[in-house]
Amino acid sequence: MAESAGQAASEPLLTSVQPQNGDPLDVEVSQGDDSVLDHTLRRLDFFLFLFGFHQTSLLSAFMSWAAFLLVGVSIPVLTLELSECSGCEEYQIIKFELSILASQASLAAVSLLCVSHNLRKYGVRKFLFVDRFHGQMSRFRKEYVQKIQGFFRLLLWWILPVFLLKVIRETMRIVYVNHQSLWLSFVISLALIVSWAYLATIFLSACILFNIVCNLQVIHFDDYGKLLERDADSLTLLEEHMRLRYHLSKISHRFRIYLLLAFLVVTASQFLTLFQTTGYRHIINFINSGDFLVSSIVEVVGLILCLHAAAKISHRAQGVASVACRWHALVTCSSDGSQHRPTNSVGNSEANLAASFLIDCSESDLESLDNASWSTNTYFTSHMSSFQKRQALVMYLQSNPGGLTIFGWTVDRTLINTIFFIELSLVLFVLGKTVVFIS
Repeated sequence: MAESAGQAASEPLLTSVQPQNGDPLDVEVSQGDDSVLDHTLRRLDFFLFLFGFHQTSLLSAFMSWAAFLLVGVSIPVLTLELSECSGCEEYQIIKFELSILASQASLAAVSLLCVSHNLRKYGVRKFLFVDRFHGQMSRFRKEYVQKIQGFFRLLLWWILPVFLLKVIRETMRIVYVNHQSLWLSFVISLALIVSWAYLATIFLSACILFNIVCNLQVIHFDDYGKLLERDADSLTLLEEHMRLRYHLSKISHRFRIYLLLAFLVVTASQFLTLFQTTGYRHIINFINSGDFLVSSIVEVVGLILCLHAAAKISHRAQGVASVACRWHALVTCSSDGSQHRPTNSVGNSEANLAASFLIDCSESDLESLDNASWSTNTYFTSHMSSFQKRQALVMYLQSNPGGLTIFGWTVDRTLINTIFFIELSLVLFVLGKTVVFIS
């Protein structure tokens, strides 16, 4: 029974636009849009498979985690431990880079674990809420394709500048830190660049996936606002909003562990970075602490992408109530102004007068009207019924604002301000323990 109710809640009430009169051109266009969407999803699925997010079997899970431990952990650790350089003790490079590697590997492991669990359980279509009920609606296909293709553009937009910064830092390391040979320095730098790119791509991919999931839901909240403008039935609007709330609760449930762990790991990493750089008594330059800058950019960008997407969908969900209030007011005022019909009937006048008493008067005032007689007004009854339905819908939306939550806390401006002041307090605490005492 609960499963059937959940499936009914996940099905949209607004069905797709079907081709009329069996037009073959419309059918061909519809199939073409479906093929583009399927091709885009396959590209995304193949990308996730390459980076180990698909763990549908024991073999694929073993290969994924083996590649993670080899490329993301073992190679950089062995490279740093086995490299002997004349300037490492002076620059404290190895000590700094091991702590940076620990934070990067922790974030990548959390991303790989949470996203692979959801993909294994739901698949890429249900994971993005692009299934046969939700994604094959003709008016949303192009927007779905644009949002999913934006995954690759957003990933390249953020990974390429930081990658260039990482390459510059490793080049300066080769120039200023002398190893036994130039080839050894090149191999060490190449291994560190490949490992960093692998870990950073996994973390940013998980953050952008969450961003895409939220942006796909924004499409439906925007469509809900357009539905209000078309003056749809109140019951249809209520059931459509219940479906949107159901999807938001599913997203919150799937990503709450990931968002919480990512925030804790990023906070601990930035805390450690600030403590090490401000507590270090020697010179801090781009050679020995440049990786702090590179890793901090990736971590902060990923966290901002998650918080921005969560706050965006929460504000859209909370803004539905104000749109519904405006719709209710406009429909009520327009119906009162355009559909009011003057009449000479005494019975109708008495009915309108009694209705105004029923709204404005108290119970004691109504006792004097018990013996009054008047005729019924069919138009007024239907108009009041429509008004009460709209009023009930508005009250429901105001009482259920919705939004993406993390264990009950809605991710909106209030929570983001709280996070900002917590981080600021940690920064001031670290500065008080390092800069003040050292000076």
